[in-house]
Amino acid sequence: MMAAAEQWRLTLDRLLWLMAALTLVVLPHAPRMPLWVIGAFLVLGLWRLAGALRGTRLPGRFARLLLQMMLVAGVYMEYGTIMGRTAGIALLITLVGMKLLETRDQRDAYIGVLLAYFLVVTNFLYSQSIPTGIYMFLVVVVTTTTLIRLVTDPSHMDARASLRLGGTMLLQAIPLMLVLFVLFPRIPGPLWGLPEDSINAVTGLSDTMSPGDISRLSQSGAVAFRVRFNGTPPPAQRLYWRGPVMWDTDGRRWQVGEPLRVPSPQLSRGDDVARYTVTLEPHNQHWLLLLDLPMELPPGSELGADLVATREERVSSRIRYPAASALDSRVESAHTSALERALDLPADSHPRARVLARQWAHTAATPEAIIGQALDHFTAGDFAYTLQPPALPGDPVDEFLFDTRRGFCEHYATAFTVLMRAAGLPARVVTGYQGGEPNPVDDYWIVRQRDAHAWAEVWLEERGWVRVDPTAAVAPSRVELGMDGALPPPRPAIIGLGEANVEQIYELMRRLRFGWDAVNNWWNQWVLGYGQARQLSFLKRLGIDARDWRQLGISLLIMVSLALGGVALWLIHRGRGRHDRARRLYDRLCRKLARRGVECRPTEGPIHLGQRAAVRLPAVRAELEGIIDEYVRLRYGHGGSLPELARRVRRFRPPPAG
Repeated sequence: MMAAAEQWRLTLDRLLWLMAALTLVVLPHAPRMPLWVIGAFLVLGLWRLAGALRGTRLPGRFARLLLQMMLVAGVYMEYGTIMGRTAGIALLITLVGMKLLETRDQRDAYIGVLLAYFLVVTNFLYSQSIPTGIYMFLVVVVTTTTLIRLVTDPSHMDARASLRLGGTMLLQAIPLMLVLFVLFPRIPGPLWGLPEDSINAVTGLSDTMSPGDISRLSQSGAVAFRVRFNGTPPPAQRLYWRGPVMWDTDGRRWQVGEPLRVPSPQLSRGDDVARYTVTLEPHNQHWLLLLDLPMELPPGSELGADLVATREERVSSRIRYPAASALDSRVESAHTSALERALDLPADSHPRARVLARQWAHTAATPEAIIGQALDHFTAGDFAYTLQPPALPGDPVDEFLFDTRRGFCEHYATAFTVLMRAAGLPARVVTGYQGGEPNPVDDYWIVRQRDAHAWAEVWLEERGWVRVDPTAAVAPSRVELGMDGALPPPRPAIIGLGEANVEQIYELMRRLRFGWDAVNNWWNQWVLGYGQARQLSFLKRLGIDARDWRQLGISLLIMVSLALGGVALWLIHRGRGRHDRARRLYDRLCRKLARRGVECRPTEGPIHLGQRAAVRLPAVRAELEGIIDEYVRLRYGHGGSLPELARRVRRFRPPPAG
């Protein structure tokens, strides 16, 4: 092996394959990294390439050490740390560039290949989508091909054959990969704790709300969650997915505030119950999205006094849970402290709204009449529903109610809540999602960030907390048809096509989008969502009854040991009884070489043996290479002739070593 290592050279072909593998695996990180990190990687790689092509002088050990320290310092200055997901990967990319720059021998090249494999894993820390999986599979094919190019003589196998061999090896590994995917024990929770920066960059509702927050969120088409109903889904106008409840305000900003430390209210359950399963995308918060009012909670969650379901851990990864909600239930009790909190307004805020609300309270006979006057104010007051409301630099409620009259759901919900509180009716703002889009391809609903919504709840003595959606008074299509009905996305005209043809194209695109989402949903459910519970349930149906991942691990260890033992016994038996003529001919060649002082080492393959023997026996180099090539093609490649190998070995008569 030492001799083989000494003969190994980092040829231009090997260097290019190594650079291609590393560049392909770094490429998806480019949009997430500072420009200088990717630039440093490319410059270091091109520097190494220039050294191979033009003999450009490469830096010495001291210069490399200095350069490496500068790159580490740069990452630290960029992120304030060298730990964490993004900072750690940025550091790794720069160091991979440094490794590429100093790669000279076989060991360095192997380390480069191993780094490429590791960088494949880092990409899945950002995305586990189907396109990412396909791309990374292709990167692994290129990386494996690079490994083949490093261990084989390029004169014996061209690049296309190496690429074909690499792809074949990975395709052959797919059955084993599937077996491991199904059987390898799923451990509850992540294998390691990801730092905060891995879960901060998610979109979704927040526990605070200022004018413009939800309107900005509603411009995102990202999926918030998917829902599959058991039976007929409720009408879209009844789909209010409850999120955080805002109690406190400073006049501009609303927030959840301190959780209520009071007993949960008494609920009166009706007969109209919807049962469904939610697949919730990560939003880095504790709450779960459920329909009003939840009656059966997801496992591991609890219902707060404001009827929001929460769980102890943050939702930092996609989760799936069943639930049931009553669509005609009532909240029959509320704690005094909660009602007092729902009347609070900051002093000296919203003076014009207060005057208007007091007039209503003075003239209205009932609380319902006050609510009606507020909704009439929106209906008859030339209000408009828009995603681009004017700025409200002063008092946001007064300016919206009496000046701009243009706003999104958060403007209407907060203004209505202020009016109710000013009129003496306890009220609160509820945020969440309203409606959704049915996917006809796979019979489930898609709720996107653009379906984010805010509404109000008013306490009425006879009816409890009553939902009032003032947005519906201005834009009823928002509740009945969803965001696309109220504010349809722009559909640019296509030159040369009539309106009917354009509509057909958009309908086709819509169906394709549904189909692609159904594929993604299947991927999420059965690949990414294949957790411990689903694995144990699936294996139980196969007759493997394990109670947890430890029992499953022990069972699988025993099964794998027995399987490997059986395979080993079969191979031993097969080896004893098999008449492998090619192997016998190769052994005969080895005996001939041994008589001339070239012993075949236990770990040595035919190519390395042939290279070593050719150095010792240069007079028969051509004959030896012909025999080795014939044998390798017979055993590991395509083609080759057993009679030809027998003829060559029979005629091979090496002279004594010089």
